[in-house]
Amino acid sequence: MKAVASEPRTPAAPEANRHGNGRSPSGGPALFAYGFRPFFLLAGIYATVAPPWWVAMLYLGAPPPSGLMPLAWHAHEMLYGFVAAAVAGFLLTAVPSWTGRRGYAGAPLAALVMLWLAGRLAMTLSGTPVGLLAAAIDLAFVPALGLILLPALMREGKRRNLVFILVLTFLFVSNLQFHLEGAASTAPLRLGLNTMLFLLTLLGGRILPAFTSAGLKARGLEIRIERHPLLERAVLVAAGAVLAVDLLLPDGMLAGGVAALGALLLALQLGRWQGYRCLGDPLLWVLHIAYAWLPVCLALKAAALFGLPLAGNAWVHALTAGAMATMIVGVMSRAGLGHTGRALVAPPPMPAAYLLLTVAALARVFGPLLYPAASPWWHALSAGLWSIAFLVFTVVYAPMLLRPRFDGKPG
Repeated sequence: MKAVASEPRTPAAPEANRHGNGRSPSGGPALFAYGFRPFFLLAGIYATVAPPWWVAMLYLGAPPPSGLMPLAWHAHEMLYGFVAAAVAGFLLTAVPSWTGRRGYAGAPLAALVMLWLAGRLAMTLSGTPVGLLAAAIDLAFVPALGLILLPALMREGKRRNLVFILVLTFLFVSNLQFHLEGAASTAPLRLGLNTMLFLLTLLGGRILPAFTSAGLKARGLEIRIERHPLLERAVLVAAGAVLAVDLLLPDGMLAGGVAALGALLLALQLGRWQGYRCLGDPLLWVLHIAYAWLPVCLALKAAALFGLPLAGNAWVHALTAGAMATMIVGVMSRAGLGHTGRALVAPPPMPAAYLLLTVAALARVFGPLLYPAASPWWHALSAGLWSIAFLVFTVVYAPMLLRPRFDGKPG
């Protein structure tokens, strides 16, 4: 399978192409020349503003953006707003690479962007409970994305890639549950989070060995990371089992045992990828850090279910603030370079942004465990560092996403 954002840098284009007026070679706006462009930009902007907004609602009395309670709005918008935008940008870029079809661009892409924006607006202006129209607008985005991707995946003939349609289906169902049950039930959040855990496990298993091998080879280290099909399958089965058990028999010893087994298998797989050799390449080590949060997440979950004195939601933030956010910024950084015709070398401010995001996750996960009385301060510190990290990403990558490719090619 081709790995998204793995293309090498091509010869520099003429000055006019590199510093154009924001229009692609086809004549349309460069922002809508490829799927990653608008959605990576929107994900960066939303991740910059949403967490501080939530902290202000929670502790400073700022009015909530909708009739939802602050915690419910925060959980919903992080998963179905920020994460959904990043997933859309990735899939709209990866599927053309996998299938050999032209990239998604132009009016259909712009319409999908407008639908995502309409969902955010609906969730901002809706009342309590969220109105039927607002819910319908918010729910429409994921099915629309799936319908755009499905024909290409069906024509490709590789059934394993249809798993991404299943992932989108689960995300839609969990969002539908949220609108039906709201904050009164944890089931929607549980389904959505475990779906993302499975997706990160799947994507990490595909891209990290390939990217690591290619990156080390580019630095003169001829190191091949051998595949271990049995372990790879076991990791995916474990991630799927975590999802299934959490839906059918949550919060029991079985769920704890499955989580512990998943943590062990994920740690074993990560160890085989030789991440310690990637310290000189921020675009690689940030992805290894992101994947490392997955076994941490499941270990924390297992510990809590086995009765250890841990905050019950520590594993949630290890997954969201840790694995999800770090993998998203790592993949967006890499794809933003490769698919705009640039070398796969992290721009100077980005390693600092990766470290800020890592400290933000550590503060959010372990701060309240170490000193619970200071939880509001840990929340504020984490939200502030997270926001700065994504602000750096947005400032650095917005010019790349808004301008034509560096090499003058379409896309």
